[in-house]
Amino acid sequence: MTEKKINRARTYTDLMNQKATALDFTGDWLRSIGRPELTGSWLIWGNSTNGKTRFALQLCKYLATFCRVAYNSLEEGDSLSMRNAIRDVGMNDVKGNFLLLDQEPIEELRKRLLKRKSPDVVFIDSWQYTGLNYTEYKRLRADFRNKLFILVSHAEGNNPEGRTAKSIRYDSFVKIRVEGYKAFPASRYGGNEPFTIWDKGAEEYWGSK
Repeated sequence: MTEKKINRARTYTDLMNQKATALDFTGDWLRSIGRPELTGSWLIWGNSTNGKTRFALQLCKYLATFCRVAYNSLEEGDSLSMRNAIRDVGMNDVKGNFLLLDQEPIEELRKRLLKRKSPDVVFIDSWQYTGLNYTEYKRLRADFRNKLFILVSHAEGNNPEGRTAKSIRYDSFVKIRVEGYKAFPASRYGGNEPFTIWDKGAEEYWGSK
């Protein structure tokens, strides 16, 4: 019986000599998220009409200034409301690095990610529309370790909706709860300051508290 080859462990020197892959975030994004890598997963969740999709698209636009980004609109597809939201965040400024996927099934997304020059970052909105369980989520992450997955989730109160989304929250490098047009990040990369999605909406919501 042939023994399975054990992967080589990396020394301290190996780790320190590893090429940096952190994105050079600045301004509000740096203060909220720090300097993240293009790997792993992030989770964004919030209740309806609180600015969750607007924030996800703002983040999508910012990431597209660094790399290729795909937004898999599983819930809304290429509906008029989604097209308006994409226009309103000024996605035209980064159109060369942005791709909208119209309700693309996960198996088709997998095929896309295997292609040369495939997107570096993939948004999936909303997670509940994938039908995947936690084991399948972990397999997706493991199969594409050089990609960053940003998952948008429905919410139950202040928590992501469903057992799988709650498990993903613990696994995610960046966890972002959206409420009242503000995003509240918990990031392994630093930052962690609240991010205002829409000034007027945030003022009206939090001023009434």
